Formats: sequence, structure tokens, C-alpha cells
Amino acid sequence: MQTITKTKTLVVALALSLISIGSAMAAEPLVDVEWVKENTGKDGIVMVDLRGKSDYLRGHVPGAVHTDYGKDGWREERGDIPGLMPKNTDKLAKTIGALGIDNDTHVVLMPPGGSSHDMGIGTRVYWTFMALGHDDVSILNGGMNAYLADTDKKGNPTNPLDRGNVEPEAETFTVNLREDMIPDADAVEAMASNGAVLIDNRTADQYLGVNQHPKSKAKGTIPDAKNVPQSWLTENGGGKFRDPEQIAALYEVADVPTEGEQVTFCNTGHWASIGWFASHELLGNKDAKMYDGSVTDWTAKKKPMDAEITVTQ
Repeated sequence: MQTITKTKTLVVALALSLISIGSAMAAEPLVDVEWVKENTGKDGIVMVDLRGKSDYLRGHVPGAVHTDYGKDGWREERGDIPGLMPKNTDKLAKTIGALGIDNDTHVVLMPPGGSSHDMGIGTRVYWTFMALGHDDVSILNGGMNAYLADTDKKGNPTNPLDRGNVEPEAETFTVNLREDMIPDADAVEAMASNGAVLIDNRTADQYLGVNQHPKSKAKGTIPDAKNVPQSWLTENGGGKFRDPEQIAALYEVADVPTEGEQVTFCNTGHWASIGWFASHELLGNKDAKMYDGSVTDWTAKKKPMDAEITVTQ
């Protein structure tokens, strides 16, 4: 009996050990500068610089590849709706493969990091990877601004940098599209009718109806939406995300629960990706979704809008 007990104990210990190892290997949503320095050049990790090409060429994390968020097919315009997830993902899969990324790669995204809006480049590409079925992805918290922040007395960055372009060996990336992550206007309307919380991540002036995006057909917000401006989710609107406790406290102020079905939106799905990342990844609410087309799509389909303030032109 004692031998059986000891065996069971060893099995349980081994199982817990394997779980611990698996958790340790899982990609964290955010990594810091020290993590980047410790993992630079390791097999199976591809660091993707999302800054402008000229900034990248002047100095980037050694081995980091570059992609242009605005030009390399991460988003597309359909009709009068800008910034949508590409309908045909084959070209995007080739773009990803050309970066040296396959389905077993840990992707580390490095947005500029100067502002919360900058970090939205990282969160939007992060959301895209997950919608394509790839979960092994992280964002450098603070972006490249954080990596370049350590300097010597002359103001030169002290963290390792390489110049010029990196041309990786192309890999094959296979898309396993999660269509449930890309709800359309009708799906969002149905979710709201069933109790989902709608979160408007735009600025207060747009939420209230004072101003609007040039592509939007109406002012205001989707009825019953709560306002959590994306700039709240980073420290002083900069490149570093607030910790989950602070975000949860801000959600409470905005009367937004941290659990349960919710949909983030903005004008075109950029700021909304910051809100989705905060809810889904940092707070761990796996019932959070993002409305890709957001208000530009919603108003194009003549869905109802509420404006608390009416400003006549």
C-alpha cells in the first residue's frame, strides 16, 4: 500500500511538473526589454519590428525582421470601409511566411511605443495572428521606445542594435481562421441584444457625438455602449500597458465588467484592438471580442447610433 501511495505521489508530482513546464513555455502577452535581450537570436523566436522602415534600418534588435503595418496587407479597404481584416488571407499568409514565421514560431511584435496609438499597431497585428489561428505571439511592452531608452552619457542606446535589413529564409505559414473572432455588424447587434457589453474605445468627443471619423456616416456611439478610451489603458497614454489591477479599476469606473461577453469597437478596429487586448489578454476575459469594421462599418449599414451631444454644422 505504501509503494502504491508513493507511486501515485510521484505521478501527481510529474504531472504538476509538466503542467508547470508547459505554462512556462506558453507565450506571455507582454514581454519586457530584459526578456528580449535574453532571447535574441534563439531558435523558434522571430522578432518583428513594426516601426517605419527608415527607423528600422538605422538600428533594430539583432535579427529582427521588418514589416510595414500600412503597406504589407495586414488590413484592407473594402467598399468605403477602411482597415478591415483581409477577406482572402492567402496573401497575408505569404507575407507572414516571408518574415521567417511558421506555425511553430513564437512571434514577438515590436511597435514604435511612443504612445498608446503606437501600441495599437502591435495589438492589431497581435489580434490578426490570433484570428489566423496563431496563439504563440507576444508584444514588447513599451515597444522599441523602451528598448532604446537605456543610453550612455552621450545619449547613445546601450542595448544591442544591428543596422540594415534582415532577409530571413521564407517559411510556410498555414491559416486556421477563427471566424468567431471577426463578428460582423449583425452578429454584434445580436450579441448586444443578448446582453453583451459594448465598449467604445474611441475618445470621449467621438463617443458623445461632438466629432466623428471622416469615414463614419453618423455621429455618436452604438446604443448602450460604455466608453473606455484606449489611452486609459497605457500609462499616461504612452507605450507601456497598465497592470491588470489598474485596468480592472478603470473598468469599474466606466461601469464595465471584467468578465462575460463583451465587444470592443472604435472607428476602424485599431483602437479597439487595444481594448480587446486589455480585456482578452491582460484581464483574461476570453469572452471578449473585437468588432473589426467598428463604427465606419456600423454606420455604413445604417445601424442605430446614439449621440449625447448634438453639434450642428
